[in-house]
Amino acid sequence: MNLAVRGIEANIGWNNEGSFHRDLHPDLKADFVLANPPFNDSDWGGDLLKEDKRWAYGTPPTGNANYAWVQHVISHLAPNGVAGFVLANGSMSSNQSGEGDIRKAIIEADLIDCMVALPGQLFYSTQIPVCLWFIARSKQPTAGQKPAEPFRKRQGETLFIDARKMGTMINRVQRELTATDIRKIADTYHLWRGDKDVAGKYEDVPGFCKSALLADIIHHGHILTPGRYVGAAEVEDDGEAFDDKMKRLTDELRQQTEQSAKLDKLIWANLKDIGYGG
Repeated sequence: MNLAVRGIEANIGWNNEGSFHRDLHPDLKADFVLANPPFNDSDWGGDLLKEDKRWAYGTPPTGNANYAWVQHVISHLAPNGVAGFVLANGSMSSNQSGEGDIRKAIIEADLIDCMVALPGQLFYSTQIPVCLWFIARSKQPTAGQKPAEPFRKRQGETLFIDARKMGTMINRVQRELTATDIRKIADTYHLWRGDKDVAGKYEDVPGFCKSALLADIIHHGHILTPGRYVGAAEVEDDGEAFDDKMKRLTDELRQQTEQSAKLDKLIWANLKDIGYGG
């Protein structure tokens, strides 16, 4: 349906059994995979696929297809292939039914190229926030690009982008990422990856993006939530020294406390005058 509404013709191998139970492209190895699979699908028939060859990093739970989709996509990537897909936020941190072990295996295989946390209310069908996974089969300099314009070597590194505060509400319930938002996210990823056709130099931005090492992810218990890594945004310096600001705020608090006490006395006096307040 996603292809149809955009007027894109493709042979996706449609069948009533679905991609898990009747993969019509079992030998396909793609350079690029783009997917928006169903979130948290609990009725995907995983009990019939316990020994499937696609589960190279662990058997996904029968009650949630998220990590079945992740491994299905990975299984179809060429040696230098790159995949980008959407999943529910729970996929970044869930440890239920062995999902944490699968995520650990994928992370330690150094397949996670980039994780992007998006804001909620982007979809018409659900208001839950989602995330983008970017998987790279190889992080060697020539992965996915002509040798004349290689990506930089990035083994053992993963980019985290926290875009939860981005976007604009277009109505009471719907948020939309603007072209500027999308360009900022995309350029950050391409700069980090070392694309030669994007001008500029990648830098970590507190509160927005962080290039983390594999050791950092292991330290955080193999959690892929970007907020764990990007930290807090820097507060703009207003030029006021800390000691001066602290004295000013303390004086203001003292004055407000004294004023509050005076108001309390006035209120009780007025209540007493009208026969209330004891």
